[in-house]
Amino acid sequence: MPTSGVKKNMPKSFNVTKYLRMDKMPHIWCPGCGNGMVMSAFLRAVDTIKLNPDKTVVVSGIGCSSRITGYLDFNTLHTTHGRPLAFATGIKLANPSLEVIVITGDGDATAIGGNHFLHACRRNVNITTIVINNSIYGMTGGQYSPLTGKGEIASTAPYGNVEPKLEICKVAEAAGATYVARGATYQPVFLEDLIIGALENKGFSLLEVISQCPVYYGRLNKKGDAVEMLKWQKENTISIKAAAKRSPSALKGKILLGVLASSFRPEYTEEYAGIIEEAQRMKS
Repeated sequence: MPTSGVKKNMPKSFNVTKYLRMDKMPHIWCPGCGNGMVMSAFLRAVDTIKLNPDKTVVVSGIGCSSRITGYLDFNTLHTTHGRPLAFATGIKLANPSLEVIVITGDGDATAIGGNHFLHACRRNVNITTIVINNSIYGMTGGQYSPLTGKGEIASTAPYGNVEPKLEICKVAEAAGATYVARGATYQPVFLEDLIIGALENKGFSLLEVISQCPVYYGRLNKKGDAVEMLKWQKENTISIKAAAKRSPSALKGKILLGVLASSFRPEYTEEYAGIIEEAQRMKS
């Protein structure tokens, strides 16, 4: 097969069905939703690093994005609203050899789940957390979330949201996460790379994914259809590498994409195992 003219950064071809529960299809997401794009990038990342689904647990809470666990043919847990990180922490402590991943939404992770989020970061539990940020509660009627921007419209803010949005990546870094990154659905290959980085980090990883919700957020805020919202992402985001070459004035209003923070410190379950060993030694 001739390769001339084929872009090197095109998404690779693989058999996605081996990772999915096909009996659960078709999915329930609205036309143009970004959740499927994130799931696809996640599965390409899994396929690239040869992650074993039988030794992987994917946990979600409640919301549109949290339905991803129902479609994945992994060990999965669809938990209560805001609690996926609490369940995931318990799983990791019970069996540290498992790869534990949380897929959650902006409201699920930072509103009712905000306290769990802070302490998972602080503890540095080896959990990869993908927060799909569509700036709104999509499943329950379009309410604003902590990641909805100030002045934006939601069903619970018909005259505009008066609250500033929570900067989830800054919070994660400040709370102690050892891998903090941001991607966007309009760049699926780059998003795959960021997911791989999160999965390979030994500690708590936070990946925020800017995603589109044309049916609620887009409609209420006159952002257009899915294509227009993806164009908005392209025009209003910039990679950290490209940003380094721009003046501060040129970066005003731009959303940074890439690895925002990376560090090393002891992982929680390993530290906890050490405490158990010491307690047993002293007891004997």
